[in-house]
This record gives sequence, structure tokens and C-alpha cells, in this order.
Amino acid sequence: SRFTAHCRQSAAAMRLLTHNLLVCNKKGVKNGFPLKIVAHVVTLDGTEFQPEFVKAMYQKLDWAALRMGLDQVRERAVASDIFVPELPPAVTPDMLDDDNFLRTLHLVMMDLHVEEGTLVCPESGREFPVSKGIPNMLLHDDEV
Repeated sequence: SRFTAHCRQSAAAMRLLTHNLLVCNKKGVKNGFPLKIVAHVVTLDGTEFQPEFVKAMYQKLDWAALRMGLDQVRERAVASDIFVPELPPAVTPDMLDDDNFLRTLHLVMMDLHVEEGTLVCPESGREFPVSKGIPNMLLHDDEV
């Protein structure tokens, strides 16, 4: 599938698409999404643009969480001379037929990577490390 092809290109990369799907499942947490990103290393790794994939993934996104995640990695990315585009507050149906918008969304979802950093639960403050592009969401025994 197209999603599998994207994952194989750079397996060790926490993309903003990945971040958009992660949630804190610590015992007692009712609102574990979206996780705050504290980025220490952000990279840009271009992947093949596939507009149909981008459109399909858009349907699964929490748009506000994607924009929040982008804002949270922006400072670290810009400090590394990585261009970070702006995303609009909302998406209209005609934007999903606009090649420029889809390319921007692709870059944000797929090409910006958090290589090192921390994800923080918005409710409990529990921190989950991101190391070598891999978020460690494992809970301790007393957190399950």
C-alpha cells in the first residue's frame, strides 16, 4: 500500500503524521491528546509526493493537533535552517484539489521529523522520550 511505502522510506522518523495518532494511555488520564512536542532535533527528509495519499490521510487527521504540533517544532526547525510552512486555521474542500496546498500538507505530515525530543501528556505531564526518531510510549507497571 502507499502508506507502507512511505513508512519504509524512513522507518526511524517521528513525523507529524505519527504525532497526530499518538495518545497518552496512562492510568487515570482522560485527556491524553494531543501530546505536546518538545523538540531538540528536527530534520527535513523529503519523500515522494503522492496527492491521493495526502488526501486520504487528511481525512484521518486532527487538524488542530497538526497545527499545534507544527507550531511546537517550528522554532527548533527554523534554528536548523529548515523552512516550515504555515497551515491555514481550517481547510475548505477546494483546498484538497489545490496542488500547492497538498504539497505543503505533505511536507508538514511526512517530511518534518522529530529525531530527538520529548512528548508530554497534556493532562498528567508524563514525558515520553523520542530517540533516533522513535517515540517510546511504553508505560511503567504502575501507570497501566
